[in-house]
Amino acid sequence: MSTTVDAPGPAEQALETIRTKAVVCYEGGKPWELTELELDPPKANEVRVKWYAAGLCHSDDHIQKGDAPMRMPVVGGHEGAGVVDAVGPGVTRVELGDHVVASFIPACGNCRYCSSGRQNLCDDGKNAGIGILKDDTFRFHKDGVDYGGLCVLGTFTQFSVVSEASVIKIPKDIPWEVASLCGCAVPTGWGTAVRAAGVQAGQTVVIYGAGGVGANAVQGAAMAGAERVIVVDPVEFKRDMAKVFGATHTFETAEEALEFVRGITWGELADHALITVGQLHDKVIADALNIIGKSGQVTITAVGPGKIRANPGQFIGYQRRIKGHVYGACNPLVDVPRLLSMYQAGKLKLHELVTRTYSLEEVNQGYQDMLDGKNIRGVVLIDHDD
Repeated sequence: MSTTVDAPGPAEQALETIRTKAVVCYEGGKPWELTELELDPPKANEVRVKWYAAGLCHSDDHIQKGDAPMRMPVVGGHEGAGVVDAVGPGVTRVELGDHVVASFIPACGNCRYCSSGRQNLCDDGKNAGIGILKDDTFRFHKDGVDYGGLCVLGTFTQFSVVSEASVIKIPKDIPWEVASLCGCAVPTGWGTAVRAAGVQAGQTVVIYGAGGVGANAVQGAAMAGAERVIVVDPVEFKRDMAKVFGATHTFETAEEALEFVRGITWGELADHALITVGQLHDKVIADALNIIGKSGQVTITAVGPGKIRANPGQFIGYQRRIKGHVYGACNPLVDVPRLLSMYQAGKLKLHELVTRTYSLEEVNQGYQDMLDGKNIRGVVLIDHDD
């Protein structure tokens, strides 16, 4: 696995248009394509990042499949780690040569949500589906066509220009492949349990889906002190890995899990059901509602066409709740460094998340492996001529 790379010194900074290899989606339903784009230099409060690793998140696959709306063409990738390669005027958060993690939602620090401790809802995230910068212009171009960056990032590339609000400085000894996952999968999963659900010591938690996000939800629930961390996933490999991350029990089907929970709790059922499947659907929502007891909560961390079909009496009579969230309800500027600190202290498993690594040319294969259930998380390692 790769580790770290020294960045250029200030004297080597070049504020000019460069060329970069990038993996692009041109139309929903068509494969990712590797091409070469022109990249403008950073403008005010922007930085150019030289990416060394990018995570293969299921959200990008939803874009490529056409399941989620996005302006095309778009450079894929919203999980990434790299080096600040150039800085525009007015940048204060990072400096040339800093190692950074991409934050798929920016944290401006000034809007209503940032200033009230809800950086995951920052107003600057409004352009995530367009990929345009704050001045309403694009940085990627080819043959007169503007290319957006997914979540105003685009990490499936050698370089991209992003807002300084979209990067988080990290220690230089964190391996790239580990760091890249800390801008989405790790805080989203961990935060699902710890922040959004608010799991407490001694509780029973059922987690549906044990991929990159679900594995971190398992870690979060275990770290919060849950007595039982129960995973439901049809893939044996993922069930086995869930135990590595702290699952106490695993089941192939929701029906098996319900029978077990009903018995182990003497009919009181679970305190929490966390939905971290790759594709949200009606059945998993119904299964989650069926497995929680009085004052229980279903927390949804998934994208898809699933709908909630339930009698309101289920919520009123038993004080049950359904909660949605984004980014695990984390504050990225606080929680990402905190998670990396826990990793450095040996309290959070991150290396174990990385099942396979790929090149930019292999992004389509990486996503096929994800869909085939072969990976907890695939990571793209990005080559540079130097």
